[in-house]
Amino acid sequence: MKAFVLAEPGKVRWFNAPEPEIEPYGAICKPIAVTPCSSDVHTVFGGGSPKQPNLVLGHECIAEVIQVGDCVKDFKPGDRVAVPAITPDWRDKSIQEGNYKHASAPFSGHQLGRTQPGVFAERFLIKDADTTLAKIPEGITEEQALMSVDVVTTGFTGAEYADIKFGDSVCVIGIGPIGLMAIAGARLCGAGRIIAVGTRPICVELAKKYGASEVLNYKNGDIAEQVKYLTDGIGVDATIIAGGNAEVLTQAYDMTRYGIGTISNINYFGGTGYLPLPIFSGGRGMCGKTLHMELAKGGRVRIERIMSMIQYNRVDPQPLVTHHLQGLDKVEDALYMMRDKPKDLIKVMVHCE
Repeated sequence: MKAFVLAEPGKVRWFNAPEPEIEPYGAICKPIAVTPCSSDVHTVFGGGSPKQPNLVLGHECIAEVIQVGDCVKDFKPGDRVAVPAITPDWRDKSIQEGNYKHASAPFSGHQLGRTQPGVFAERFLIKDADTTLAKIPEGITEEQALMSVDVVTTGFTGAEYADIKFGDSVCVIGIGPIGLMAIAGARLCGAGRIIAVGTRPICVELAKKYGASEVLNYKNGDIAEQVKYLTDGIGVDATIIAGGNAEVLTQAYDMTRYGIGTISNINYFGGTGYLPLPIFSGGRGMCGKTLHMELAKGGRVRIERIMSMIQYNRVDPQPLVTHHLQGLDKVEDALYMMRDKPKDLIKVMVHCE
């Protein structure tokens, strides 16, 4: 079957991949629509850990079930489903310790397009259908369902780990698709003032729509100083990092309140080396600020709950889809679009049917 794969670091190609084989708890699906993620861009062009030869890429997908294993209870051929980007092995014993994202090994929750064949193929296997695939409710558009599987859950994860209380002030660094959903999540968690950081006009407009009180331009000076100026030198109660390079961790510490402040990182930092923790705004080790570094939450229940929020008009991620391409073979074009980021792009949706 035709599949879009990582040929070697920095190079992709179309490949005649082996057909997936059904497993007792599994389901074989064919994609209805997919979208490349910035993580796919990092996997291809940013290095990272070694990958298996001709790894099928992709982890954001809505699909049709075409075959199920003998032990599958809740799904059947013909069902249209959302496929979570994060697919923990819910049968690993470490799940009982609450270790959903790194149960058997670091990043074991992030399997598709990383340690297992991804979704950029004519067909793919989900090893545990009942715990992974999410039923798409009535009234949810394909765009909304597709955004749920990664973008919304990742942004919401950032808001959840920021420990936001009613009326808190929050800064969201980075207003790409993840940051925009972090803003929406912060608003839903009860944030009062939400300060966003970013420059692209299309994203600035959506940031305000999703709940940003104001948007700072990092080109106008150090963002920590801008935030402290706006907050009379106190800083914000919570900072969510959804973009930027290694220096944003220092800036997040600088702008977050002493004693009760929380920093929640959902940003991917490429390369190797170290992330700097500032001595001064870290209170010389005694600042009382909490730092979370988190992979997104996944699994069936998580994505079905998010789609329930969409169904009942609590959030609408559809405006994140700014571009549409037709045909699975357009995945390659979509990947390069996500790498090059045209000024009017937020997310590109590839319709496979």
